Amino acid sequence: MAAQIERALEDRIIELRREIHRHPELGFEEHETAALVERELDALSVEHRRCAGTGVVATIHGANPGRNVALRADMDALPVAERTGLSFASAVEGKMHACGHDAHTAMLLGAAHVLTRRRTEFAGTVVLIFQPAEEGPGGALPMLQAGVLDRPKADAVAMLHVDSRLDVGTVGITAGGVSASTDELRLTVRGRGGHGAYPHTAVDAMPAAAALVLALQNIVARETDPLASAVVTIGTIAGGYRNNVIADCVTLSGTLRAHDETVREELARRVARIGSGIAAAYGVEIELELVPGYPPVINDEPLTRGFAAYLRLEGGLRVEEPPPTMGGEDFAYFAQHVPGVLIRLGVRSEAAQSFHPGHSPLFRIDEAALKYGTQTLVLFALAVTQDAI
Repeated sequence: MAAQIERALEDRIIELRREIHRHPELGFEEHETAALVERELDALSVEHRRCAGTGVVATIHGANPGRNVALRADMDALPVAERTGLSFASAVEGKMHACGHDAHTAMLLGAAHVLTRRRTEFAGTVVLIFQPAEEGPGGALPMLQAGVLDRPKADAVAMLHVDSRLDVGTVGITAGGVSASTDELRLTVRGRGGHGAYPHTAVDAMPAAAALVLALQNIVARETDPLASAVVTIGTIAGGYRNNVIADCVTLSGTLRAHDETVREELARRVARIGSGIAAAYGVEIELELVPGYPPVINDEPLTRGFAAYLRLEGGLRVEEPPPTMGGEDFAYFAQHVPGVLIRLGVRSEAAQSFHPGHSPLFRIDEAALKYGTQTLVLFALAVTQDAI
């Protein structure tokens, strides 16, 4: 049942990845990427349809009815100016595949190649989901609302994400919470402006904003269980006019992150409470806007542990259990809908300089990892459709 990737297919996966990398597109703008996906699926005679604008959904039917499995890859790039110096670097100014979605898409197309040749080896259906806008504003929910996991009804879903923490040839599979919620925080502090020489005649929004930033740090440091994962980050602060004018308004923005829904809710309540307290103490008004982001990704425990054991047996790859990250992933919605697994694919290599973190303008992957990722996707599909996990 091994799913070794032959050299010709590996070369094709690399070629596809580089073509996508040269032409990065932001969320819901993935027109060229979707067209490339469709051309490759057409060449394989795989049926497909558009979904959620620039999304593509394909189906590969096995020999007989049986269990159904979904494999998801994201397609969008980031508004980052590439500085890798690669021969196939981004040809689009200010846009870059800095998180590996080009590799995710290419590997899922590689899996399509293998699975179309192995239709007789499995029952049921494999659904391939090429999703737009993972980096924002979010393409998972529109695809779910269009029924991508319901027609046919999926029994399980998986995705791969490249990971520069893990060496090439390593797959990371961890049960439970693996990725954090990503709520956005916006705060507006309103005082009363005045002359910098006469602060007693005004209500200064600036020290209130400074106190707010410091007080919010206590949420994680002093109010959250040290064994629970949480982040409160203030990323921007803006206000004031010039050095001798007292600011009447300061705006702040940040992010709240957690792996647990209860902790997530507590973070929001505590921000509101602290904001009210600072407002009363400094005589200002504080407006709080909390914009819900992606929920945490929770890997299904039985499915995750079953696939990890299966992969060790059938894949011949190193399987590790990397710690969760505080990054976000809208795959969370898929994993809420049916049992799901977010799988980490090791791409770290000193020789290939693939050790920079995602979202960096220097981000690279070692393309030797692509065959292992494709193999992993194929094995997940076979394991689920053959009822092996």
